[in-house]
Amino acid sequence: MLQQTQIATVLGRGFYARFLERFPDTQTLAAAEDDVLLKTWEGLGYYRRARMLREAARVVESDHGGKFPQDHRAVLDLPGVGRYTAGAVMSFAFDEAQPLVDGNVARVLSRLMDFSDEIDGGKAQKQLWAWAEALLDQEYPRLHNSALMELGQTHCRNGQPDCLECPVSKFCRSQNPAELPKKSKRVKTTAVDEHVVFAERSGGVLLKKLEKGRREGMWRLPERTAEEVKEWELLHQRKYGITRYRVTLHVHSDEGLKVDEGEVWQPIDKIPDLVMPPADRAALAAVMGDGEEIA
Repeated sequence: MLQQTQIATVLGRGFYARFLERFPDTQTLAAAEDDVLLKTWEGLGYYRRARMLREAARVVESDHGGKFPQDHRAVLDLPGVGRYTAGAVMSFAFDEAQPLVDGNVARVLSRLMDFSDEIDGGKAQKQLWAWAEALLDQEYPRLHNSALMELGQTHCRNGQPDCLECPVSKFCRSQNPAELPKKSKRVKTTAVDEHVVFAERSGGVLLKKLEKGRREGMWRLPERTAEEVKEWELLHQRKYGITRYRVTLHVHSDEGLKVDEGEVWQPIDKIPDLVMPPADRAALAAVMGDGEEIA
């Protein structure tokens, strides 16, 4: 959950607790149907993470007898697990001497070493991991990694670091730590327009379940081209971001709508149980008068 989401969201809004309550072990997670899995994850975004977590649970069940592996290589082989996750699990859960590099650790190491390369490049990542491994306390890896991450959160933080109170300032080679780390220029945000239709009939709303892409398995308002809806009344409009796109969602009235293949009339009382993108759910609530319109 923390790979793409802040800890304040994951813990503060109860996502972690609810997920564990619904899936307390790898057995229940491995058996989870898509609808239940995505509904439990709803609101966190990047739904591929949930599916990969389930795939990892299935491998734990099928290949490891339901017991999480304690071998670093076996953990790396789990679906969706990379070097950082494996290092974090092995050091924190099993106190094994494995390094890790996350955003906080990369920032600390870049400043300590006065490393001015762009840290998101392959060569720079290799160097950061080499330093993390060389510095790792072999006797107390759990404490070492935890302290290194916390140092990045508290003292060697983004923006202006607290160098006066930093416990390792005397080892720091950087003369201008606030200028580090360097990163590649961000990909320019692209503006996108989406046009969907709100259609209601006999207590049901027309929706479509997506079959591919990052929203696979989720229900959306039916999408139409700008040309198709250019004469239709605009009921609602809102903006949202997804990866490098800044999307403006336009919700149009139903004027002579033809139902396309895969579109289904879902009973209104069943909609809360469906998995929907947050923007679609909020737009639907606004159009139906159940929420405030946010442009």
